[in-house]
Order: sequence, then C-alpha cells, then structure tokens
Amino acid sequence: MRRAEKAERIMAMLEELYPETPVPLDHRNPFELLVAVLMSAQTTDLKVNEVTPALFERGPTPAAMAALPVEEIQSIIRFVGLAPTKAKNIRRLSELLVERHRGEVPSSFEELEALPGVGHKTAGVVMAQAFGVPAFPIDTHIHRLAARWGLSNGSNVERTERDLKAIFPKERWNDLHLQIIFFGREYCPARWHDLSACPICSWAATKKRIEEERRMNAKARRR
Repeated sequence: MRRAEKAERIMAMLEELYPETPVPLDHRNPFELLVAVLMSAQTTDLKVNEVTPALFERGPTPAAMAALPVEEIQSIIRFVGLAPTKAKNIRRLSELLVERHRGEVPSSFEELEALPGVGHKTAGVVMAQAFGVPAFPIDTHIHRLAARWGLSNGSNVERTERDLKAIFPKERWNDLHLQIIFFGREYCPARWHDLSACPICSWAATKKRIEEERRMNAKARRR
C-alpha cells in the first residue's frame, strides 16, 4: 500500500475513533497551557494535572508566577519529574513574559522557543492548541507510531515531523497530533505490543517492522 493511501485510511480510522480531541492537559489560557506542557516532559499528563491547580492558584498570571520563589514552585510541583529544573524554568519564563511580552504568551515559534525550558515540541503544542496555528508536535507516541506504520523511518523526531507534514493535509495536523497520541495510549504501547492484533498496525506496519518488534519483545522476555 502506498504511503498516501495508508495515510488516508489512518486519518479516517482516527477520526472515527476520536471525533473529539480535547487537550489532555488541564488549562484555562495560553499561559497555563505553556506551563503545563513544559512540565509534561518525562511526566504523565495525569501527574501534571494533579499539581497544576495548586500551582495556578498561587501563580495565575506570569506576573504572579514570577513573584513566587523558585523554592515554592518546586515544592508545589515536587512530584513531577525534574521538578528543580522545571521550577527554575517556570519562574524565569514568567519573568521574561512580563519583561518582553507584556505578560502575554507570544504566538510565534521563534519567541516561544527563546523561553527557558520551551523546545520545539512544547512551542508546537502551544501554537496548535492555544492559537490554532497548524503544527505537528512530535512526542514519543507519534514518533513510535509513525515508524511502526511505515510513515517515517524513525531516525529522529525532526525527520518524523517532516514526513508527517508532507503526507497529511495541513488542516488536519492539529487534530491528528492528539488523535495519534490517544491511539498510542489506548491501542499501541511501546512494549509487548502484538502488531498483528492492532486496529492499525495489523495492516499498516511493514513485515520488517513486525519482525523487529517480535525480536525486541523476545529479547526483553529473556532478560
């Protein structure tokens, strides 16, 4: 099956499975989304959602967050991975939002990525979900599934982003970003995944990828 045909079928299945695509990180405005996405690195969305209510109560705006001591921010988010570094980044980016952007979250990749702790993926999520700008942020689920489905070679996230943007229509990028994540969490785990029984992998995965996954699972069982 050609990649274009495969992409069309995948889009149709994901749209049927996930017609609604709510952002899994709780937030009320672009600032809260930015902070929540920053905290989600190496941490589950569930854990982030557990700590953000208290954090946003103490720092509901960039100015209020910038006024908090780093130690207080770290105490609130202490159960989130890499809490010390994230606390420093949250405090500093809040200061920069006040100093450079009048307390508003900027709506450009360049300005977002200039903030501490904000990489290309985080900026992409904010651009897509806060400002409706077409983006295709690549997280671990999307990177893994794109390779499994033969839509990219899995060499790096930059290559995966280019390949997916080339094969899927631009107006679908923002929804697909979330739909693929939802599918990965529900149907497509990283390990112990039977590709032959998966609703998409069963027909989209190449024989080479199926054999690679079987070898990886067999090797993991022997450990």
